[in-house]
Amino acid sequence: MVGLAYLLPGQGAQAPGMGKAFYDTSTSSREIYKHANTRLGYDLTALCFEGPAEELTKTEKCQPALFVTSFAAFAALMELAPSLKPVAAAGLSLGELTALAVANVFTFSDALYLVQARADAMAECTAHHKGSMLAVMGLAGDALKALCDASRAVVANYNTQEQVVLSGTMEAIDTAERLAKDKGAKRAIRLDVAGAFHSPLMQPAADAFKQAVAKIAIRPPAIPVISNVTAQPVRDPEQIRELLVKQIVSPVLWEPSVRTLIHAGTTHTLEFPPARVLTGMVRKIDPAIKTVAVDEPKDFEKLSDVIGLRSTTP
Repeated sequence: MVGLAYLLPGQGAQAPGMGKAFYDTSTSSREIYKHANTRLGYDLTALCFEGPAEELTKTEKCQPALFVTSFAAFAALMELAPSLKPVAAAGLSLGELTALAVANVFTFSDALYLVQARADAMAECTAHHKGSMLAVMGLAGDALKALCDASRAVVANYNTQEQVVLSGTMEAIDTAERLAKDKGAKRAIRLDVAGAFHSPLMQPAADAFKQAVAKIAIRPPAIPVISNVTAQPVRDPEQIRELLVKQIVSPVLWEPSVRTLIHAGTTHTLEFPPARVLTGMVRKIDPAIKTVAVDEPKDFEKLSDVIGLRSTTP
């Protein structure tokens, strides 16, 4: 039996040009971008399609751009297969809000408000609480704990069996980078990010975001959505509200989330654009899962035998 799960990407996946193929071919996608331009008060469409990359990378612009790109592709999919119902959805960090929007937990306008509020709060926080992040490969268990204890960095992402991401002050990440190989890591790569995301340093952002979340109506999800904080599906609107705030300062349990998807019956995953990162992680977590990364409408055809799509090409 086939079970399809949606995957929604987070910050770091962005690239100029993302989403343009959907805008060019899908009426629903165009409406999403136009609505976002009006709601946000600037030309998000041009930023997504043309960049520049340095502007698209800024947290306050990157998060809404990613959200709108993924949601516009989802809207295009609904044009093709309106009755499609996946077994669950999961998103990485910012992608969790997209997953909740796909699950009809809040309206598109409310979701866009939350995404922009989250992005602004995180950008403001990083401006006052400098930090960094470090991807570490081949370290787990006691060795990982020893590295964190020695550097005072914390784990921000449990991505795969082989990869975690550390977060902390500039000093903590400098120390972790210097000590990683001595502690047994295969590789350690500094990430090009503005702050210590998913760490206690982001508490001011969580406090600010809590006020935004309190203003939004939240419904039970139409499909199960896996929480980054618990790696379990969450249905209660008040728990969703609480976990969205907590997520900003908590580690992202991505590998456990994928295993929850598999336990729920996932045999196939569909990663919405800008896609590749999550698909690569799923393949490392469980190579038996059939994965499709969607960056343009014709990519949906890779799942045509699974989800009954009609052709997207003339």
